[in-house]
Amino acid sequence: MTGDSAQYVWKFPGFDRQLGERPLLMGILNTTPDSFSDGGKFMLTDRAVEHGLQLVAEGADILDVGGESTRPGATPVSLDEELRRVIPVIERLASLVKVPISIDTFKAEVAERAIRSGARIVNDISGLRFDERMVEVCVKNPCGVICMHIQGTPQTMQIGPHYHDVVTELCEDFMIRLQALEQAGIPRERIVIDPGVGFGKTAQHNLEILSNIARFRQLGRPVLIGHSRKRFLQKLLGEAIDERLFGTVGVSISLAQQHVDLLRIHDVAANRDALLAWRATRPQPA
Repeated sequence: MTGDSAQYVWKFPGFDRQLGERPLLMGILNTTPDSFSDGGKFMLTDRAVEHGLQLVAEGADILDVGGESTRPGATPVSLDEELRRVIPVIERLASLVKVPISIDTFKAEVAERAIRSGARIVNDISGLRFDERMVEVCVKNPCGVICMHIQGTPQTMQIGPHYHDVVTELCEDFMIRLQALEQAGIPRERIVIDPGVGFGKTAQHNLEILSNIARFRQLGRPVLIGHSRKRFLQKLLGEAIDERLFGTVGVSISLAQQHVDLLRIHDVAANRDALLAWRATRPQPA
């Protein structure tokens, strides 16, 4: 069964869950000075670990640790600096939490070191394309894989992004990519797809993606959406970055109604409570 309400299994060592009953919440933990929303808040290891524990206490099902900003126009970070930011945090959290830890990186060396330090998921904005070794790392280490779509790079992606039909083109790209990754040795059961809201898309492209989750789920894999506090909400609502919580939660409810599988978010408690209230009051099938 594929489509709106299908429940897909996401399976890798230590994690085997049927998704689709409710969105899993992936808490964002940026150890960067320049991320678009929370840059500079959690650069110290102790503060980052404390925030990770707080996200889990609030209901995060997964922690996503990143050490390089991928906001539009972000300055690239060296390998050594990215490792310095993320590895101590992952090592500490892996000994303290039971939820899976994800490493948000497109560098194969960072992914490999993070896995050795306790990460169990690789979340790559390039769909395992930017670093030619990333596929090899994810074949050798049977981790979960989040395969995201991006047009361009973080430095170029918002310079005139263009599609004839954004949803159709992304679905076609994912079909090709899923087949290529499977042929390379990464089973589909380990892969989640992410349409990449804000990564080489205009506000209108983002809205088209967010209202067509069923199209992406028809590809037969769980779908993750990262919409939290993003710029399209400013264009939609006219709100500054620190005032986008209500818009984020509203989109989360819409995505849950469309059976999205995972939500990558900053504000775990607010989204958790809103989704619990939605589930308790939604109409039940006759």
